[in-house]
Order: sequence, then C-alpha cells, then structure tokens
Amino acid sequence: MPTLPWVTPNPARPDTHAFVMASRFEVRSLKDVPRFFLKSLSAWGQVRKAPGALGASLEARPFGKVFYTLSAWESRDALHTYARTDPHKSVMTGLRSTMRGSTFTFWEVPVDRLPIDWGDAKRRIEDQARADATGGRGAAH
Repeated sequence: MPTLPWVTPNPARPDTHAFVMASRFEVRSLKDVPRFFLKSLSAWGQVRKAPGALGASLEARPFGKVFYTLSAWESRDALHTYARTDPHKSVMTGLRSTMRGSTFTFWEVPVDRLPIDWGDAKRRIEDQARADATGGRGAAH
C-alpha cells in the first residue's frame, strides 16, 4: 500500500490550531485506479505549494480501489481556496464518473499535534461514513 509521507509545505504559527481534513475515495473498478492515482499526484503537487497548507499525506490501496487523503491547514478558508483552484478543481470534477463513493471529515487540533496520526484519521472517517449512512451529521471531533 503506497503512502506518500507527511510533508510540511508551510510552517505553522506557534500556539494556533490547524483545520484538518481526512477523506476516503473509492473508485468503481480496478481499471479506474491508475487514472485516479495519476490525477491525484497533480493535486498532491499543488498541495505542496498551497498557501496555508500545514501538512499532507496520501495513502493508496490500489487493489482495494481506495485512496485516503489527510491534510492540515491554517484555516478552513485556506483549504477551500485550495479545493477551488486548479489543478485540484479540475481533477475532482474529471474523476466524478469513476467514483463509487467518498467520505470527508473535518476537525481542529493544536498545531503542536501535527502531523496527524493515520489511525486517528481513519477512525474519524469511519465514524463519519456511519453517520452519513444513517443520515446523521456525524459526531463532532
């Protein structure tokens, strides 16, 4: 399972909080895996230069058709600006037809708790997926 390790594009200001996003994407078939992975690398390159990005990691489970992302931002606005900017915006729009499903979860942590632990992130993703499946908003973390 290839994992792109946590990178720190911008230093965090001491005694502040990071806005964290974790996501899980599942593609429809194994034939969609290479395209999704290659496209995700362009978004990965973008996050490494994005204003406000405090850290990011990507885990691919190609034979399971699943991809996880984990990122920390200086603010919700910094994350949203990244998401609305190309290449990320075009990549996500272009990959919609290959997606079986996706889950997103968000929380805040003190910056001294970066990098985020993958185990914690995946538990939060699972909690959010369960809440989404039952129509709930999910537990706030």
